[in-house]
Amino acid sequence: MAAQTMTLTDAAADRVKALVARSDKPVLGVRVGISTKGCNGLSYVVEYAEEKKALEDVVVTKGVKVFIDPTAMMYLVGSEMDYVEDKLSSGFVFANPNEKSRCGCGESFNI
Repeated sequence: MAAQTMTLTDAAADRVKALVARSDKPVLGVRVGISTKGCNGLSYVVEYAEEKKALEDVVVTKGVKVFIDPTAMMYLVGSEMDYVEDKLSSGFVFANPNEKSRCGCGESFNI
């Protein structure tokens, strides 16, 4: 079930709300996917979702919609999406129980 695929922290939900509110185009929420890149093989991708694509699951929680790319589903099951901001960087981070390893810079992971 989509609601069990991934959870969001309050900080992540607030950030998604802010991004949707300031988008130049009408968007429904954000899409989370996986791309092949980085020194460890896989990387998370977060982008605007203008429409629901075929076979996507949708997580609706805390007033936001997160569309899960169907090719990323098996990698994201059980993950928690958070938003972290500090003096040097800000961005979405994922606590993923499926990860076997992560690169030193934190940009990529392996399952």
